[in-house]
Amino acid sequence: MKPSLLPVLNALGVLDNPNRQLQAAPDDRQAMAYASSAQHVDARSLADALASGLYAVNVTLGHVAGSDDARAATERDIAGWDAFIAAQPQLLKVHTGEDLVTARWDGRIGVIYGFQNTEMLGNDAAAVDHFAELGVRVVQLTYNGRNAVGCGATVPDDDGLSAFGAEVVERLQQRRVLVDLSHSSERTCLDTLRLAGRPVAITHTGCRAIADHPRNKSDSELRLLAERGGVVGLYFMPYLRLSGQPHAEDLIAHLEHAIDVCGEDHVGLGTDGGSTHYDDMAAYRKHLEDEVALRRSLGIGAPGETADVGLFLPDLCGPDQYQQLARLLSARGHRAARIEKILHGNFRRLMTETWE
Repeated sequence: MKPSLLPVLNALGVLDNPNRQLQAAPDDRQAMAYASSAQHVDARSLADALASGLYAVNVTLGHVAGSDDARAATERDIAGWDAFIAAQPQLLKVHTGEDLVTARWDGRIGVIYGFQNTEMLGNDAAAVDHFAELGVRVVQLTYNGRNAVGCGATVPDDDGLSAFGAEVVERLQQRRVLVDLSHSSERTCLDTLRLAGRPVAITHTGCRAIADHPRNKSDSELRLLAERGGVVGLYFMPYLRLSGQPHAEDLIAHLEHAIDVCGEDHVGLGTDGGSTHYDDMAAYRKHLEDEVALRRSLGIGAPGETADVGLFLPDLCGPDQYQQLARLLSARGHRAARIEKILHGNFRRLMTETWE
């Protein structure tokens, strides 16, 4: 990492070159429509990530939605990422907080294995042990819908965390895996925060007080998260506004509100994106149109997802996005120490304490 770059830990993001995804041949999305893969990571996207200041990122592995066998698909993906990282000297698989330090000072990128669903556990909380041993360090309880653990953000009849979900949360914390409450319903989130014996995360969300969208978190959720020692990550996503394309000013409004509610020690970034520019915006718009249609067909789309709103912030994208955000925050009077907490310090602390 260049000495002039502020260090960055992205609590939820990707390492992909999105242009490779646009160029890829159409695939069969009926089985595992939403799952991770290293096939779109290349030399350009890794160089862009390093140039951005990134030294660690939580990437989503395995099953998120679709009809494929959730456990088998996830195990395949973990094996694929293990092989990919082993062949890339710029990458380091993260198991502990020390690995985060190593990645930062060696000028590498630590890859944190994370899930965005728990369907790969089936009905067996002991499966947590299996995936923890495979190196999974962050587990999000639900995606947008309902599963055996609890309710996601778009479930209309929210009945919160299930008894099985409580068992899973306790098992995750016993195995020192960071619990992630992104995409959860409000009741599932509050139930989990009240149950959890250790701090948890909301890796990628926005503030509902700024934009009243189900993917964003209420002040009640944010406040209790912070009171219990957790950290919230703000995303660079369409849900920062209720209509129209969000920009940097929208993200900053959410960041400043989260700081007001949670305190500066409990706020970070989980962009839900990468560090490489799109080269062909026409191709991207077509891809986004297909993506929105697919999510609707799978029943996992969120309100307001449309093909005319990009999944990134036009004035905070590419390799300079984090450093530019730091400059914007500084111009608004935020101290350097606070900015470093937001860019990496708070999530580094939470992850290190959880994993140790």
